[in-house]
Amino acid sequence: MPGKLHNRHSSSRCSLRLLIPTLFAGLVIVVYVISSLARPSVTYSVQTAWTERSFVVSLEHFLTHDASKLSSPVRDDAVRGESDRLAMELDDMVFEREKRLLNDDPVGFPVKVYVYEMPRKFTYGLLWLFRNSYKETSNLTSNGSPVHRLIEQHSIDYWLWADLISLESERRLKSVVRVHQQQDADFFYVPFFTTISFFLLEKQQCKALYREALKWVTDQPAWKRSEGRDHIFPIHHPWSFKSVRKFVKNAIWLLPDMDSTGNWYKPGQVSLEKDLILPYVPNVDRCDAKCLSENAPMRTTLLFFRGRLKRNAGGKIRAKLGAELSGVKDVIITEGTAGEGGKLAAQSGMRRSLFCLCPAGDTPSSARLFDAIVSGCIPVIVSDEVELPFEGILDYKKVAVLVSSSDAVEPGWLVNHLRSLTPSRVKEFQNSLAQYSRHFLYSSPAQPLGPEDLTWRMIAGKLVSIKLHTRRSQRVVRGSRSICRCDCWKPNSTVSNSLNPLLS
Repeated sequence: MPGKLHNRHSSSRCSLRLLIPTLFAGLVIVVYVISSLARPSVTYSVQTAWTERSFVVSLEHFLTHDASKLSSPVRDDAVRGESDRLAMELDDMVFEREKRLLNDDPVGFPVKVYVYEMPRKFTYGLLWLFRNSYKETSNLTSNGSPVHRLIEQHSIDYWLWADLISLESERRLKSVVRVHQQQDADFFYVPFFTTISFFLLEKQQCKALYREALKWVTDQPAWKRSEGRDHIFPIHHPWSFKSVRKFVKNAIWLLPDMDSTGNWYKPGQVSLEKDLILPYVPNVDRCDAKCLSENAPMRTTLLFFRGRLKRNAGGKIRAKLGAELSGVKDVIITEGTAGEGGKLAAQSGMRRSLFCLCPAGDTPSSARLFDAIVSGCIPVIVSDEVELPFEGILDYKKVAVLVSSSDAVEPGWLVNHLRSLTPSRVKEFQNSLAQYSRHFLYSSPAQPLGPEDLTWRMIAGKLVSIKLHTRRSQRVVRGSRSICRCDCWKPNSTVSNSLNPLLS
């Protein structure tokens, strides 16, 4: 009996020794799950020291150091052969891939993007044109803005493309991965620099290049398969690609905003469901934590604005605000443009102000909003129809004062409203700005939670809808209905029916 009792105790101690690691492992898993819920689901390693945010400097490094490593002299996506047959073959391969993935997580990171290898005249040729001319030119737009500075403000096409084609070992984003087989792709990126071509080519030369790019893309089997729904076009300047936009209206457009007046986009061309708003590239340097701390005592101006006061469309509000706020104590309203001198004046003014006025321009948005955010100056948005970047992820009420146009032009209302905000509320805005500024800083390499990263997170949310409409378009009878909406349903029956007038 004692022997048996000893064996039983030994067995218990052995079981306990086996149980302790199991309990410990379980505890570790519980702690990990709880901690995971308390932090963002996607984590990243700490960024390395070198990060470049200047478009000009990054482009110079890219063209003179990286381009030779990244360009593909062998692969060429120009269509050879019958593209309709190739589209059907691609559709079969995509179906097989999706069937294999059916039991996996259907929506998640990373988004898989195929980057077209377009002829160099659409890509590197235009980048070299900018690089070789920006120092010498003094060209101005009709409103006095430097042409090359406008190109920089809308250079989202460069930042996204440069990240996508970088060596995988040098990339930091986990939200997107480049794939090299079309059947593996969720989306297709069109690397055509529409803004550079618009501003730096002669009008007829530009239109001809637009038509060439259009034909090149729409001949692709992947385009024919989805009718362009899974294709991404960077069309960030509202004038760019304008002459051929109607032929790519199904594609995802990367835009600065969505003008509803019809001045820039035709009715039905753009929508929040299909397209994506991306921030302008800031014209001023970021005011980092040290800068914010040093400038805090110097923010003695209540409200600051520097820019053009005479604008069209919704921008007419600027002249009204200028007249209302002119001469008001602690308010600075001045005319100015976006040249080098204008950049320094705007940067200095924003860093010395609590609030920065951000009214509509020719379009509902303007680059000034993002200049204010990275300067730590609380934006006062006066634009009733503005659409804001990444609003499915970011809450602008935490970083900006949003004011209706009718309230803003009431005598004394705006200044009184800003003065009524408590110091603690102002501090909340400033703290949020310090956290949010990273979301609007394009860089090389692209940074986690930067605008490139948030772009792909937003696009990921469109994937299921795009697949739905792609599959549906392949089986719906032509001319029956193009969009599944109640207001476009047509009765299937051809028999006379008293309800037909109500249903059609």
